[in-house]
Parts: sequence; structure tokens; C-alpha cells
Amino acid sequence: MPPTDASAEADAGTAPVTELRTAVVTALGTEAQPGSNLGASSDSEDTLNLRLPDEFIALFAEEARAHGATGGHRQTTAEKACINPVGDDLLDRVGHWGPTSTPAGAFHLVPVRLESDLPLITRWMNDPAVTAFWELAGAESVTEEHLRRQLEGDGRSVPCLGLLEGTPMSYWEIYRADLDLLARHYPARPHDTGIHLLVGGVANRGRGLGSTLLRAVADLVLDKRPSCARVVAEPDLRNTPSVSAFLSAGFRFSAEVDLPDKRAALMVRDRALHDLL
Repeated sequence: MPPTDASAEADAGTAPVTELRTAVVTALGTEAQPGSNLGASSDSEDTLNLRLPDEFIALFAEEARAHGATGGHRQTTAEKACINPVGDDLLDRVGHWGPTSTPAGAFHLVPVRLESDLPLITRWMNDPAVTAFWELAGAESVTEEHLRRQLEGDGRSVPCLGLLEGTPMSYWEIYRADLDLLARHYPARPHDTGIHLLVGGVANRGRGLGSTLLRAVADLVLDKRPSCARVVAEPDLRNTPSVSAFLSAGFRFSAEVDLPDKRAALMVRDRALHDLL
């Protein structure tokens, strides 16, 4: 009789593949169908109608052997796929959205490149008009840590430069509000998408440009993220120009919310009003 204990199967090199195969099926969300023997014994009634490519199975087997050799936990491709599916940054590829036309000119959200963009963003964060609300004043290392947490995270927040007619003039964070700490403070819905905005140069402030760009970016989110029904924001209540800019951009004031670092105005732009605003 073939061995049935877990250690014997592991020595034979079959158990890790079976377990990983099951993990992949779970990550892919495949429904159970009768008639297949993947990941189940021949007398199982609940089986899966799925055939994974041999190359894919071999990849997981290799990772399983490496895991067994080191004795420690190394995140497998299946585990990574559960957190951040391949080709999906949880925000429908912000970097591929492309430019959009606005009354002020062509506007383009471009994901931050730390090595080239850090000095400019640090300079903006040290502007006295900005420091009270962003609280990232100081050396480049302060801004770098803030950016790196997003760039090396699971894709739930994407920091971007806003280019107007090819010139960097604003900093943006497009984030999954339903996966953010903000979701603890309001009735979040799946795929709610949040916006943070910093208009950089003084010359670009106070002339309605913020409202123009907020409207354009909210439209981009709704156009490029069909699963998103609402765009939200939470500017500091003290930041009257910011709240006013969101209102002018078609957002509605929903509520006051107490966040750990501020009392905020919850602003909402609804998909239902997308074509009316």
C-alpha cells in the first residue's frame, strides 16, 4: 500500500504540488465542477474542472522544494497572486490610463519614479502652505519613506506626478479607499477609489486649476475602473480651498469624519452623476 502520511508524500515530492495546486485554484476562484480529478481522489464527488499548464505546476513545485530546503517561509507565487494578481495593481493599471484633455491642456497621471522624482516632490512637501496638511516636511528621506511604502506595497495606493502639457505640476495618490484605514470611518463600498492631491508650484494655485484637474481625474477613475461606483476624498476641514475645489469638481459633501490625524470632509463623486456633471 502506498504511504498515506504527510511526511512520506512530501518526501516523494507530491504533497507540495497538490497543496500549491489547490492554492492556485482558490486564488483563481474556479468553481467546483463534476468530472475532473484535479486536487481530489478518484472517489471524490466535489471535483474541479480545471487543467493547469504543466509549466505552471512545475513552477510551484520548484518553489515548494526551495521552501522545504530552507525550512523557513518564503511567499509563493500563489500567495502573491492572492494579494496582488499578476498584471493588476488593484487599481486597473493607473500607469496605462494615458493622457486626458482638460480646459487647461493635456493632463497625464504618471506613476512616481523615486530616483528621478523624489527631489521635486520633497520640495513641494516643504512648501509652508503644504506642510500643515501633508505633514511630510523635512529631508528627502521623509518623503522617500512615504513614497516607498506605496511603491513597494501591494498596489492599493499608487503615487503619481500630474503632468500638464508635459510639465510636472502636481502630486497625486490614487488609492483603494475600501482597502484603506479610511474604510473604518465611513460606509465604504467595494472598489471605492480615493484621491489625494497636491498642486505643486504657487503659480498654479488659486486660479481654479485644482478643480479642473480633480474633475478630470475623477472622470478618468470612473472611465478606467468600471467596477468603481464612487470616487471619494477626505480633505482636512480646515483646508477650505481644497474642500471648495472638490465641490467645484462635482463632488458632494457627504459627512464630517474623525480620522486619526485630522477632522475631514468626506467628499463623494458618484458614477450615477458622471454624465450629468
